[in-house]
This record gives sequence, C-alpha cells and structure tokens, in this order.
Amino acid sequence: MTATETGADSQVPEAIVAPNLTPLARLKAILGGSAGNLVEWYDWFAYSSFALYFAKHFFPEGDQTAQLLQAAAVFALGFLARPAGAWLMGLYADRAGRRTALSLSVAMMCLGSFAIAILPDYSTIGRAAPIGLLIARLVQGLSVGGEYGASATYMTEMASRNRRGFWSSFQFVTLILGQLTALVVLIVLQKFMPKEALEAWGWRIPFAIGGVLAVVVFWIRSGLEESASYTAAQAAGAERARTMMLFLHFPRQTWMIFGLTAGGSLAFYAYTTYMQKFLVNTAGFSKDASTAISAASLVVYMFALPLFGWISDHLGRKTTLAFTFGLGALMTYPIMTAISGTTDAFLAFALVSALLVILTGYSSVSAVTKAELFPAHVRALGVALPYATANAVFGGTAEYVALWFKQQQMESGFYIYVAVVMAVALVITLLLPDTRRESLILED
Repeated sequence: MTATETGADSQVPEAIVAPNLTPLARLKAILGGSAGNLVEWYDWFAYSSFALYFAKHFFPEGDQTAQLLQAAAVFALGFLARPAGAWLMGLYADRAGRRTALSLSVAMMCLGSFAIAILPDYSTIGRAAPIGLLIARLVQGLSVGGEYGASATYMTEMASRNRRGFWSSFQFVTLILGQLTALVVLIVLQKFMPKEALEAWGWRIPFAIGGVLAVVVFWIRSGLEESASYTAAQAAGAERARTMMLFLHFPRQTWMIFGLTAGGSLAFYAYTTYMQKFLVNTAGFSKDASTAISAASLVVYMFALPLFGWISDHLGRKTTLAFTFGLGALMTYPIMTAISGTTDAFLAFALVSALLVILTGYSSVSAVTKAELFPAHVRALGVALPYATANAVFGGTAEYVALWFKQQQMESGFYIYVAVVMAVALVITLLLPDTRRESLILED
C-alpha cells in the first residue's frame, strides 16, 4: 500500500526503527499500560453492574423496568462525553505523549468514582440527585473516551510486529478483567452483606474501591516508558495532529473504524452489560444467578481473547473480524431467543459464552487493527475519535434500545437490530486492507 493510498505522512520515514525491547521490558510496558485500563473499565462497568441496586435511589418512580430504563439513559448519556474525551485526549496523546494522556485519563476516572460513592440520593436532595449522577458519569465518559485511544495506541506500539495481535489483545483482556472485577465485587457483597444493607448503601462500596485503585494506578502510570513510535515521530519533526487530518487525509480509515466499532460495540454491550439485566428481566433468573452467569461467561471470553489475537497474527485481522460479524449476524437472533426461554442456568451460561466467543474475533484485534491504519503523529486521535463516536451512538444506547423494545413488547426487535448492524460491519470488513501486512506502525 502506498503513502497516497493510506494517507501516510512522508515526514515519518520508514528508516526510523525503534531499539529492540527485551521480552521482559516489553511485558513490563504492556502490563503497566493495561493496569490502568483495568481500573478505568472497572469503574465504568461498576455503574452497570450495580444499577439493579441503586436505580431506585435516583429514579424512585415506576416499576423496575422503568427505573432501569432511566438508569440506562444516564449510562447512554455518559457515552456522549466519550467522543469529546477521545477528541481532546487523542490530540493530547499525539502531542504530549501516550504516557501523559494515560495518567490524566485515570485521574479523571478517580474523580468520577469518588463523586458517585458520596452522592446523596433522591430522598435527600430530590432532582439534584439524578443530575449529580449524570455529571459524574459525564466526567467518567470523558475519561474512558480518552483512555481507549491512548491505551490502544500505546499497547500496540509497544508490541512486537509478529505478535501485535496477541499482545494488543490484552487491551481488551484488561477491559473484561475490569468488568469481571466489578462483578466479583458484586458477588462478594451479595454473599457477605445483608440484602437490605446492599440495597440501602452497600452499592456505594464499589465506587469507593474504584477511586482508591485509580489513585494507585496514577502513580504506576507516571513511571511508564514512552513508546518508540511517538518518540520517533517527534524526533522526525512530524506534523502536529489536527482534527481535520482524519477527514482530509484518512476519510476511508476513519469511516471504516466507525463502522467496525458500531457492530462490535453494539454486540459487546448487548452480550455483556445488558445481558445481566436480560437474564433477570426477561429470562427470570434471580439477581444472584444472573451475576454468576455473567461472571462465568466473562471468564471464558477473557481467556479466548489472546487465542484469537494469536490467530490474527497468523491468519490476519480480516479473518477474525469476518468470523465475528458473519457468525454474529446469523446467530444473535436464535441464541438470544433461546436464552430468553431457558430456566437452566448452565444452558444460559453456555449460550452467553457462545455469543462472547463469537465476539472475540472483533474484540481481540480491535486495538491493533485501528492503530495499524494510522501513522504515529495522528494515531491516537485516529483510533480514539471514530471509535468513541460509534461507541456512543451504538454501544452506549444498547441497553436503552433493548429496554425500549421490551417496553413496547417487541423484544425480538432488538435481536434483529444487533444482527443487522453486525451484517453492515461484515461488509466493511471485506473492504478492509490486510493491516497485518500493510501496517503503518513502522517500529518493531
């Protein structure tokens, strides 16, 4: 692929090669970058995991579905801040460095988590309570929006050329580990705390834990090594990142990332965060059983991610992406229908796990595919902005749309919606270049 075809800037020459990292140094960088990613996503998903308990404290009117619908609306509105966070932090990461941006994003998540932990409920401050909850989520949305681009870029740049799929898959491994940690905290609280206490005030505990962990990770991230790709681009005097670069120089790549993210994010939130409510509100499982099924299926998902990342290093990113979007378009409707009608917890676990294994083909290469499409001087912004925008439009509204379909007594319409968006992403996948062979990450 030529520089004209990719939009690569000639100011970043192929002759610039980073010094080789030892396996231990590379592992340290990957783990150091991913530690913050874990905490970011733990804090983000704690909201969804504990919504079943705190929704009535901020939205006391209506039945459980109505309360969850309002909590899901705040969850969706939090996503609106993610494109802004991705835009600002993407520019910041490309100009000031990946490490600096990563430290700032986790500091913002810390602020949002502590705010939710101490926020008075509706009975104390009235309508100011849901407004305060929304503001805290908007701060967290800015943080997570900025985190994804910086984290995906940093981890991909620190991975070796022949193992980029494998190592960058840990970006999603830590995302899932963060979600799983939130569920484990929920399971522990369900087991050892009286139900009345958990519903009254215990739901605040995970947000306090997240704030403390973010402080620790802020300290860890301040000691990370900067990536060689960023350092080389700066040394070569590469042009400063600007927002319009994406649309003037990289329009095809930008819209491809938007389309792939639309299918991947919608499926992800349908199969994970919404699934916990789906198991309770539709399939009829208890809250405890729903949490256990969700946690167990996430373990399967987490261990499958490096495997699919490794496969992408040998067969290409397009192969794993086509697996996800092709099979997802075909199987979402029948599997979601089967889950809605089962009362067997083991069968529900198997069906949810099947959906997540299908999704793994996208999740494992999400970071590396996007990063390989852009040169270093605009990479963080190019990865973050179209991803966060599509994630807000499709991922952030997944729960709300699903609950709306249920409220209209057309729940199967949501399954069709997910399948159609994944089918569109499949078409985009077929038009995607083979980034494994034509990567714009020049350093190894």
